[in-house]
Amino acid sequence: MLRSWKVRIGLSILGFFGLLAVFGPLVGQDPRANDISAISQPPSAHHLFGTTQFGQDVLAQTISGARGSMLVGVLAAAIGTLIAVLVGVPAGYFGGAVDNGLNFLTNLFLVMPVLPLILIVAGYVQGTGPFVIALIIGLFGWSGGARTLRAQSLSLSSRDFVLAMRMVGEPHRRLIFFEILPHLTGWISAMFLHGMIGGVMAEAGLAFLGITDSGSISWGTMIQAAQQQSAVLRGLWWWFVPPGLCIALIGTAATLVNFGVDEVSNPKLRVARRSVVVRTRKVVEA
Repeated sequence: MLRSWKVRIGLSILGFFGLLAVFGPLVGQDPRANDISAISQPPSAHHLFGTTQFGQDVLAQTISGARGSMLVGVLAAAIGTLIAVLVGVPAGYFGGAVDNGLNFLTNLFLVMPVLPLILIVAGYVQGTGPFVIALIIGLFGWSGGARTLRAQSLSLSSRDFVLAMRMVGEPHRRLIFFEILPHLTGWISAMFLHGMIGGVMAEAGLAFLGITDSGSISWGTMIQAAQQQSAVLRGLWWWFVPPGLCIALIGTAATLVNFGVDEVSNPKLRVARRSVVVRTRKVVEA
């Protein structure tokens, strides 16, 4: 998979933001420190990303905000993907009453208005920190992936190799973990990446609406603060562009990795390397 330039670029960007989220706040300056001598200052040598209306360094806030946004995105994706696997795969494999019950649950969450429900639950839950926001997003964002995994598991369970292993008495646990799930790796990976993008953007949206904890720093809270202080109208573009650009880069990186995973799992999407094309052409011409 690492032969694909899309995967290498995507993983490099995700790895950079991952390291930034883990080690950035430990080595950067205090994002809440106020410099009254540099209020609403544009990017300069002393403040590379400029400062806010309160004299806070935008670069320090961007580095510190990476931890909150990435934490929400990864946790929300992990929770949503885990629930989708636990619901979708058994439903498609076992069928019958198990499929009817789990499919009813999936359809119930599928037709629910997810965004209004997230807004209502997040508004009533006390202490909406990153973990609570990630839990809420993950609990309401798994139904689409479960529906896809159910369809794929239903197809795989009727394949000849699965039916043959059932006839020789292989336990269901072994069939699911060693025969069904390996064929769903591409789907699960794509689901996790999609969930991570959705988690980061949902956190930014909730923070923009003022639902998340205002005391925490994330890219969403930075955009919210810039909007509240009319940064767009006042021309303070350096206040909201860095967090918005970081969110866009996360989405681009996850999409590139997803394209690479699709090329690996689907041979029809693979692009032949130039060396292989040249050798093949020489053989044909000879």
